[in-house]
Amino acid sequence: MGNERPHYYGKHGTPQKYDPTFKGPIYNRGCTDVICCVFLLLAIVGYVAVGIIAWTHGDPRKVIYPTDSRGEFCGQKGTKNENKPFLFYFNIVKCASPLVLLEFQCPTPQICVEKCPDRYLTYLNARNSRDFEYYKQFCVPGFKNNKGVAEVLRDGDCPAVLIPSKPLARRCFPAIHAHKGVLMVGNETTYEDGHGSRKNITDLVEGAKKANGVLEARQLAMRIFEDYTVSWYWIIIGLVIAMVMSLLFIILLRFLAGIMVWVMIIMVILVLGYGIFHCYMEYSRLRGEAGSDVSLVDLGFQTDFRVYLHLRQTWLAFMIILSILEVIIILLLIFLRKRILIAIALIKEASRAVGYVMCSMLYPLVTFFLLCLCIAYWASTAVFLSTSNEAVYKIFDDGPCPLTAKTCNPETFSSSNESRLCPNARCQFAFYGGESGYHRALLGLQIFNAFMFFWLANFVLALGQVTLAGAFASYYWALRKPDDLPAFPLFSAFGRALRYHTGSLAFGALILAIVQIIRVILEYLDQRLKAAENRFAKYLMTCLKCCFWCLEKFIKFLNRNAYIMIAIYGTNFCTSARNAFFLLMRNIIRVAVLDKVTDFLFLLGKLLIVGSVGILAFFFFTHRIRIVQDTAPPLNYYWVPILVWTAGERWGFGKKEMFCWSSLTR
Repeated sequence: MGNERPHYYGKHGTPQKYDPTFKGPIYNRGCTDVICCVFLLLAIVGYVAVGIIAWTHGDPRKVIYPTDSRGEFCGQKGTKNENKPFLFYFNIVKCASPLVLLEFQCPTPQICVEKCPDRYLTYLNARNSRDFEYYKQFCVPGFKNNKGVAEVLRDGDCPAVLIPSKPLARRCFPAIHAHKGVLMVGNETTYEDGHGSRKNITDLVEGAKKANGVLEARQLAMRIFEDYTVSWYWIIIGLVIAMVMSLLFIILLRFLAGIMVWVMIIMVILVLGYGIFHCYMEYSRLRGEAGSDVSLVDLGFQTDFRVYLHLRQTWLAFMIILSILEVIIILLLIFLRKRILIAIALIKEASRAVGYVMCSMLYPLVTFFLLCLCIAYWASTAVFLSTSNEAVYKIFDDGPCPLTAKTCNPETFSSSNESRLCPNARCQFAFYGGESGYHRALLGLQIFNAFMFFWLANFVLALGQVTLAGAFASYYWALRKPDDLPAFPLFSAFGRALRYHTGSLAFGALILAIVQIIRVILEYLDQRLKAAENRFAKYLMTCLKCCFWCLEKFIKFLNRNAYIMIAIYGTNFCTSARNAFFLLMRNIIRVAVLDKVTDFLFLLGKLLIVGSVGILAFFFFTHRIRIVQDTAPPLNYYWVPILVWTAGERWGFGKKEMFCWSSLTR
């Protein structure tokens, strides 16, 4: 020890001396970081105000029903477009951006129609033929054939061309994979009409491809949602099974920690071994089958993921991944076998602590409920904000007109002073948006909405960490267990956290929210700069994203330990963070080894239980269990409920309780 120990402690703070009179979390404490508490309350009031404003101006029906250029809904009952459920775009090329479709803002005239076009037809050919009555249904409402061809196309009264289309998400998009009379895709994309004429529309195809790509993704989401609606009761049953298995696992750890851990390790190795064997059998079974040797790169992205299971390369990739994971686990067990014994003792004591504070197993439900409220409020506000835009019409004139580019009202323009001042001018749809102060502030309101979501979500998580840390601290300093434990340690810790440390929790959550919103802005800028060829800008953006990702991870780790100090000693956030950091630095080797070994054993437990539930779900939803073969519902993707089951099992394992206890015992 000698002279090095005082210097080491002086560099990273002075450790607290043993105090036999210390009885656990301090009950006589005061409020901390009051200013941050006031800021949080003011921010919540502002957040509510933003929600009210958004709900006043927005219209979420735009998410369900498409709207035409005048903002009227297609297919909604009680409107004049009740029998016109589909939206038709005059120029699909202008809808080439995926962002346009996601925001329902395509800068081209749009009308509601009864059905999508089923033939190729130009306005010039239809004008003097018997097909003109058919063509007129795709012109603007109230169109009268009293203009020349150039004037009709210039004013946007009718589309220049009709393309055979199919409805997708209630919108008409070209059928780009059909044949004979419909769009054909090859080296040169063409259409063929009934008279044998061929038209080159490569630009149109490119726009349609991008539009269909986005809508295919949305269709995938709808199929997944349909699977949830069909299998929701089985998902609930699976989550109950997952929670019971996790609870039984933690209870067994209290009495049989050593045996359970070693059995768990062996079972994980066996489960991974079975996974490798199953992948090899599937890989061998597909040998020689037609189409099984197609590479994943050549196949590309497919919305039907079952296609990948018919490829040998898929099972080969699974087998390699599982083999690497198996080797890593075996090597870690060989080199960390001594530390595993210490970690087993730590897990055993942690299980005993959970047994005395059983309410801690239910508290994650409170956190989950509060997070659901935050997500619901954020999502609804975002939808109302994004649907607040209105159709903007501007004056267009090919000649010299002083009113060009000014806004106008298409319903009153023909009888207004503007039309008399510029006789050749026309009031035409320009874009979706708005020119009021509210519309100009929409982007800022969306950023504020995202920032408040991060702040409140981090606050909810911080409240849970402080509550659990305070409850387990009461167990840690209780000399005679359970006699010295308070009656309701979890509720006492929850009350102390809200009464005295709301400001400190808000402070820690605020720091993390600032870093997270910066990361979101960087991602947004990165998407906008993808088309740029500036390599330095791309390199700088990558470095910034990496740095802020590391900073977020560090702040999360430091905040968790600071919250434990707040729960025990009642100090403010900065003092707690400093003491926690010095405590970690004084025990850096112990923290790095024991904490990671413990996390590794927890990971093995998760892999065991998650793997078991995943295998059970796989055999059940693929109708391979003969006893209940007809019970499982038919699904588009059987992996949808499997993911929910495994995710629920992972959530139910109780990592938060274990983490708080292991952090306290450090």
